[in-house]
Amino acid sequence: MPRSWMILLLAVCSAAALAQAATVEHTFNVATLSWPCICQPGNISITAVDGVPGPVIQANEGDTVVVHVINDSPHDITVHWHGVFQRGTPWADGPSMVTQCPICPGHRYTYRFNITGQEGTLWWHAHSSFLRATVYGALIIRPRSGNSYPFPAPAEEKTVLLGEWWNAETVAANASVADAYTINGRPGDSYSCETAAKRIEKFEVRGNSTYLLRIINAALNTAFFFRVAGHTFTVVAADASYTTRYETDVIVVAPGQTVDALMAADASPGRYYMAISSYQSAVPLRPGSYNSNITTAVVEYIGAASGGKQQQALPEMPEQNDTATANRFYTSLTALVRPGRRTVPLAVDTRMFVTVGLGFSSCDQASCPVVASMNNQSFKLPDPEAMSMLDARYRNTPGGVYTRDFPDQPPVAFDYTNETNRLLLGGVAAALLFPGEASTKVRTLAYNATVEMVLQNTALVGRESHPMHLHGFNFFVLAQGFGNYDDGGTAGERQFNLVNPQERNTIAVPTGGWAVIRFVADNPGKIKPISFGASNFN
Repeated sequence: MPRSWMILLLAVCSAAALAQAATVEHTFNVATLSWPCICQPGNISITAVDGVPGPVIQANEGDTVVVHVINDSPHDITVHWHGVFQRGTPWADGPSMVTQCPICPGHRYTYRFNITGQEGTLWWHAHSSFLRATVYGALIIRPRSGNSYPFPAPAEEKTVLLGEWWNAETVAANASVADAYTINGRPGDSYSCETAAKRIEKFEVRGNSTYLLRIINAALNTAFFFRVAGHTFTVVAADASYTTRYETDVIVVAPGQTVDALMAADASPGRYYMAISSYQSAVPLRPGSYNSNITTAVVEYIGAASGGKQQQALPEMPEQNDTATANRFYTSLTALVRPGRRTVPLAVDTRMFVTVGLGFSSCDQASCPVVASMNNQSFKLPDPEAMSMLDARYRNTPGGVYTRDFPDQPPVAFDYTNETNRLLLGGVAAALLFPGEASTKVRTLAYNATVEMVLQNTALVGRESHPMHLHGFNFFVLAQGFGNYDDGGTAGERQFNLVNPQERNTIAVPTGGWAVIRFVADNPGKIKPISFGASNFN
């Protein structure tokens, strides 16, 4: 082929590829809104973007997303694009004082990033203080034009955002139990007041059609069981990673996680409850520490409202502490093996053993505030008057902003999941109950290094499942279980799934247990936060 024709062909191919990609542009006005309370008279002031939940961003793989954030609220704010890799755009990731300084009241900032190599359901949320309780929305990534889903095309897609609600501004209510749970911002009719019953979400379906439910847990603290009366699901993706099809009648989703599931509308025409209830993996330290309400929405068959069956009873929900059901769901998911998918790296360059749990900061006679810690290190953000961690890395001036000494293992080994440890006031565990002064420590990784991390839950304050989110990456979930992790040499690795492990960006480390994850540090130029979610102990 003549060279000129080859150049022309390459130019045409490049133009075709560019034509398939688009720029998706939004403007977010973050403002104070007056919003009705749930089962209380009057309204409260909340911070939100056009309501709760906020706008849905819809894009195709390969598109560029541009979001102009105008901060008309009285709070500093940033926005995190939960699960987006941000390759080449680390400053757009969003964690306040980690990858950027916050957007001050009265100011604006533009996020611009490309979505490459990702398809599925992600979401966005505020990453400052507890504002994400009301500042959040869905981020839907469909296949590039001309490509299709690796499952039968649904008749329609339904976005289902699960959240928590406080009858107070969340900045002030962060340490209290949620007053309600919500589905797409609505509490449903299971709460004992007329105002809540009038605010119930409805999903219309047509008989003998299949729907793709995009389920997002946007709650601060609560994992949810999810069911629809009279219907079952086929899970096809989790955290925007395709899975082998998994049939189930209950879905479990931890804070920050997403699940894509097909639901066939194959029941008798009528109205069926969709319901969520909390999965509480920890024993509450005092009565009333958790909200035991069931939140409802309605799945209504088109044409059945007047002539079909009356609304069905609530689906039978698992017990709040049904760890067996939660674990069965979490461990049953595997990756869909298809051409082009990433495979598990077998050679490991860096190994880390990270304990995750709760401890107490300095106590006085009135209280002992609970703090989250990893390897007995409690994290604090840099001084707001200083530069962000990413800026300090870029300028090669980390001094005064962060240190590079996050440990690869805890200071001492102990019986991590033994709940009696906290009673041994004179033992090793007693010292671990009180992490040292909060600090800003990082672990530097070599480019392209394969990192294996054991996440070990502890029971110093109480046993519960902890959601862990890794920014900028998906990771392979090689194994998870209960008790203390013991690699046992090669015997321990026999339980690893190295063939088709599920890929996640957020994992719920089992209550009183552990998880082993592996990833490749191939996204340079970023400070990669590992966000540790800890429920409030009251």
